[in-house]
Amino acid sequence: MQDLTVLVLEDEPFQRLVTVTALEKHLSSPVLQAADGDQAMAMLAASSFVDIVLCDLKMTGMDGLAFLRHASSSGKVGAVVLCSELDPILRQATVAMIHCLGLTYLGDLGKPFHLEGFSPLVKRYHAHRNAVPRLLSRAELPSPSDVQRGLDNGEFEAYYQPKVTLEGQRLVGAEVLARWTHPQWGVLSPAHFLTVMEQHNLIDRMFWHLFEQGLALHQQLAAQGRVVNLAFNLHPGQLACNTLTERIPVLLKRARVAPGRVMFEITESGLLSAPANSLENLVRLRMLGCGLAMDDFGAGYSSLDRLSELPFNQIKLDRTFVHKMQSQPRSAAIISCSVALARALDITLVLEGVETVEQQARLIELGGTLAQGFLFARPMPESHFIDFCMAQAQATGGAGTDE
Repeated sequence: MQDLTVLVLEDEPFQRLVTVTALEKHLSSPVLQAADGDQAMAMLAASSFVDIVLCDLKMTGMDGLAFLRHASSSGKVGAVVLCSELDPILRQATVAMIHCLGLTYLGDLGKPFHLEGFSPLVKRYHAHRNAVPRLLSRAELPSPSDVQRGLDNGEFEAYYQPKVTLEGQRLVGAEVLARWTHPQWGVLSPAHFLTVMEQHNLIDRMFWHLFEQGLALHQQLAAQGRVVNLAFNLHPGQLACNTLTERIPVLLKRARVAPGRVMFEITESGLLSAPANSLENLVRLRMLGCGLAMDDFGAGYSSLDRLSELPFNQIKLDRTFVHKMQSQPRSAAIISCSVALARALDITLVLEGVETVEQQARLIELGGTLAQGFLFARPMPESHFIDFCMAQAQATGGAGTDE
C-alpha cells in the first residue's frame, strides 16, 4: 500500500493490537493508535494530517461518535472507515452523520477486522482524492463584474445530460445545465459561480441565455428529424417572477417549439416556502402545456405534501438513494415505493445518479424505467450532444423521443 497515515481507534486491546500489527506490515508509515476518543484527539492534534481513521463507535470515555464530531472541525481527517458491531440501521444513521460532518466515508469492515477488506478501501480513498476537482480559492472566485462580463460576452454555455430508458438506453430527453467557458479558468461548473449570481440577481439573465440556446438546438435537431425533450432548471427566485409565464410562450412560439417538449425542474427544497405567485406560475406553466419536474425528490421535508398539491408530472428521485441502495436495503425499498407512487399518480419517475451497470440492473429489478447518470452520459456541449442524438437515431432507427 502507499504511504498513508492511518489512525486506529479501538478500545479492545487485543483487537487493536491485531489491527495495528496487520497494517504495519503493509504501510511504510507508523500506524497511530488510540483506546478512546480523547487519546485519538491528542494523536490528531500532534499530527499534520491523518489520511484514514479506522473507527470503532462504542467505547468508554469519548466514544467514536463524539470523536468524529470533534475531528471533523480539525480539517485533519481525510476519510473514515467504520469497524463496529453496531446494528445495521444505527450504522446507516452513523454514515449519514459522517457525510453531514463533511468527512469522506469509505466503508465498514465490521468486526473482527480483516486486512483484505482494507485494501479496496485504500484504492477508493485514492480514487476519491484524485477525482475531487480543484476548487477555486476565495481569491480566485469570480467577482460580480467578472460574471457580468461573462454574460455580456456569451461565455455561459448550455450543456446537455441525456435522460434514457434503463432498458435499451434509448434517449428520451436531456437536462440543460449551465457551464461557464472562462477565458482564464476553462470550463466551470455552477459550484464556481452560482453563489455570486444568487447574491447579485444574475440567475435570471443566465437562465434566459440557456433557454434560448436550448430552443435553438431543438430547432436544429427538429430540422434533422430528431425531436428531443429538454428540461430547464428554474431557481426559486425566478419562479416568483410575474413575467416568467409571459416570456416563455413568446419564446416557444418564436422558436416553433411545442410547449409539451419543454420541462421545468424545480428543487423540492425551493418549494418549502414558495409564495403564492410562485404557485400561480407553476399552474400557468402546466396550463401552457409545459412539463414540471420535482427535482431531488426525497431530499427535503415535504415531498409528499407538495407532490399532492402541486401540478408536477415528473419526479426525479434524489441520487443519494441510488448510491446507497447496494449497502442500505431501505434505500432500495424507497426506490421501489417511488416507482409505485409514480405509477399510481400517473407521472414519470427519473432515477438520478446511475453510475454502474450493477445499479442499472438493480433499478430495472425494482421497476425503474427512466434514468440519468454518468453510466449513460456526462453533461456535454451542444456539438457533442448533437452527435449523441444522431448516434441514437442510427441505433434505434427512430426519429422522435417520448418522455
